[in-house]
Amino acid sequence: MLCHELIVLNESVTPPFQIDDDNLSETTRLTHRVLDLRRPYMQNNLMLRYKVAMEVRKYLDENGFVDIETPMLTKSTPEGARDYLVPSRVHDGQFFALPQSPQLFKQLLMVAGYDRYYQITKCFRDEDLRADRQPEFTQIDIETSFLTEEEIRDMFQGMIKRVFQNTIGVDLGEFPVMTYQDAMHLYGSDKPDLRVKLQFTEVTDVMGDVDFKVFSGAANMKGGRVVALRVPGGSVEGGGISRGEIDAYTEFVKIYGAKGLAYIRVNDLSKGRDGLQSPIVKNIHDAALQAVLERSGAQNGDLIFFGADKAKIVNDAIGALRIKIGHSEFGKKNGLFESRWAPMWVVDFPMFEHDEENDRWAAVHHPFTAPKDGHEDWMVTAPEKCISKGYDMVLNGWEMGGGSVRIHRADVQQKVFDALKITPEEAQLKFGFLLDALQYGAHPTAAWPSVWTASSP
Repeated sequence: MLCHELIVLNESVTPPFQIDDDNLSETTRLTHRVLDLRRPYMQNNLMLRYKVAMEVRKYLDENGFVDIETPMLTKSTPEGARDYLVPSRVHDGQFFALPQSPQLFKQLLMVAGYDRYYQITKCFRDEDLRADRQPEFTQIDIETSFLTEEEIRDMFQGMIKRVFQNTIGVDLGEFPVMTYQDAMHLYGSDKPDLRVKLQFTEVTDVMGDVDFKVFSGAANMKGGRVVALRVPGGSVEGGGISRGEIDAYTEFVKIYGAKGLAYIRVNDLSKGRDGLQSPIVKNIHDAALQAVLERSGAQNGDLIFFGADKAKIVNDAIGALRIKIGHSEFGKKNGLFESRWAPMWVVDFPMFEHDEENDRWAAVHHPFTAPKDGHEDWMVTAPEKCISKGYDMVLNGWEMGGGSVRIHRADVQQKVFDALKITPEEAQLKFGFLLDALQYGAHPTAAWPSVWTASSP
């Protein structure tokens, strides 16, 4: 085909960068957002977002869900983050709040008898930036009636599998199910990245009487924990983790509150204590050393890191170290990382966590999550024993979405408020419209609100 005539529809000044340039700074891209959105990479992102939304809508429509829009100018409710406020012109000195999520609206819809609801909706939270969420983000918000925890997990596992298969051609396969307790015990995280083949070894029980005060102090403190993280091949001469890298890891864990990073190099198990290299070995008795080696499955050439402090600090610090080592060049070269999609469910979350600063219990998810059957009376007598009907879907160490079976009985809801020390007056002020609705009878419901993607492309 030959061109006989060329008409210039509109002229352009010289662009500040080439559209096919992949090495652009974030500042340049955001300053010239329109040009940035011309790039094939960004256009592919927007097309993928569109395809995901369409697959979600088709799946939910096939399963009897109705898209119902809820208000954006709302009453502020305590849901964990700060609200964005909008001043009212007609009511001087008063403000609307933008919704953190349609949480309470969808529960009202359930009480009103709408059995299956969904929205792909905007949510607003005045909080610090995260790698996976901006203050304004889009959420796939779903609620349905008369489904058990297992049934709703099966339904939305099917939705996510279909989305991945039909948009990027990925079969996610099976979704293993792990309890919250096991996830924290093995990985120190409620959203573990199963691609990293490293696990914690619990050694708190054998460190209570060792001379190394960092370990014994943590083992004997209330809520303390001591764990070992075995890194296969980490001490191999010429191919392991160097002292400089250990020093860098030590500084890294301090970000999470750890005071340091103890370690043992396993050079030669046949030599007993003499085959172990570490400044701390001389202060740990034989029984404790033997327990560490046996429980962790240590072999010659391994490196063992330790975390010892309050459980939260240990979980955060050593959990982050596990990920950092697994994703490092050393981890990938030594088979500590699998390049695959790793979906999973985390279930059986605790209902409450203790707020030490204010000496009171707080809801792990939110105060409308239902307890396991038979746990209702523990909410007042033993809140630490209560397990919720909550569940999170995790993919490659990121929480894709989660939810819970909701409380549909006013007497059970009151027990939660009692455990949280929320007075009847305070509950009525904050949640009165929902509590009033529950008086008219509500059927069991369950939700799956998924944090989908940031609003900006």
